[in-house]
Amino acid sequence: MRSLQLFGDRDLRLTEIEPPPPPAAGEVQIRVRAVGLNYLDVWGFRGMAFAKRKMPQAAGVEAAGEVVAVGEGVSRFREGDTVTMYGAETCGHCKACREGCDNLCENVAGIMGFHIDGFARELVNRPERLVIKAPAGVSFEDAACAPIGFGTVQHMLFDNAKLEPGESILVHAGGSGIGTAAIKMAKAIGCTVYTTVGDDEKGAKAKALGADFVVNYKTERFEGEVRLLTKRKGVDVVFEHVGADTWNGSLLCLKRGGRLVTCGATSGASTTMNLMQLFQQQYRIFGSFGCRIENIAQSLEKMAGGMKPVIDSVFPLADFEKGLARLEGRQVFGKVIVTF
Repeated sequence: MRSLQLFGDRDLRLTEIEPPPPPAAGEVQIRVRAVGLNYLDVWGFRGMAFAKRKMPQAAGVEAAGEVVAVGEGVSRFREGDTVTMYGAETCGHCKACREGCDNLCENVAGIMGFHIDGFARELVNRPERLVIKAPAGVSFEDAACAPIGFGTVQHMLFDNAKLEPGESILVHAGGSGIGTAAIKMAKAIGCTVYTTVGDDEKGAKAKALGADFVVNYKTERFEGEVRLLTKRKGVDVVFEHVGADTWNGSLLCLKRGGRLVTCGATSGASTTMNLMQLFQQQYRIFGSFGCRIENIAQSLEKMAGGMKPVIDSVFPLADFEKGLARLEGRQVFGKVIVTF
């Protein structure tokens, strides 16, 4: 069967590999139909996995497909179901896993497509507990955005930041996959949405999604604009995933007692911050990584209800690297999808 295999830094090849055996007891075999691209893919492609990897390794950290076989004892799935998969090899036994906090697994073996074999292969066997069924009407391309593109945002906004209807939120990089999802989810509950973008074309698209105020960070200081727009009051929540370049400006955008939730550091992993500002303003800062399996199910339900992911472009399997290049060059508005 075909698979996208990473042989080394920036050495990605479409190759033939052995198909998996029939699913074992408790396993589901899935024919992968669509892979969603993320910055994790870019970092893995560059060789930034921060861990030893056994090469070659199947790429792809987020995907969807259809069930083609089930192992003994599997009761929740049948052939033909549209499904997506949890993107980490969790143990299923530790306290965190038992309590549904899958992204806090104490014995996680790695992230699929980043530390261990990923989803960019035609067939994959997964434990039933790590497979999530999509409601009727959700496409493979949309379902491929659920584990990271939507699930990450669901976890950030509602598990961690506890975003409430009618609050105000600053969404950084509103043209990114998670940025577009954050705008949609916040507007769906009546929030006032401020967002940053890198050009005016993306700004117009962000407004069309529902953003109330758009700041082009290349021509304006976003923190100054947000303070001006909020009459120096600040926002309730900052949705941060850019990192060092925006960190301190993001704190300046918060009102007293405001919440900042972060899941990324694409512009740099280290920064300095004013500790007096932190405690005097009583900020609350949440680190957020991945999501819980329940968040993926919640995301799929939102898609079934009409909240579709913003898809920037779709590439065939052979053009996987073109999709990565588009993402790496920050040309995207929404998600990049690769189809099998």
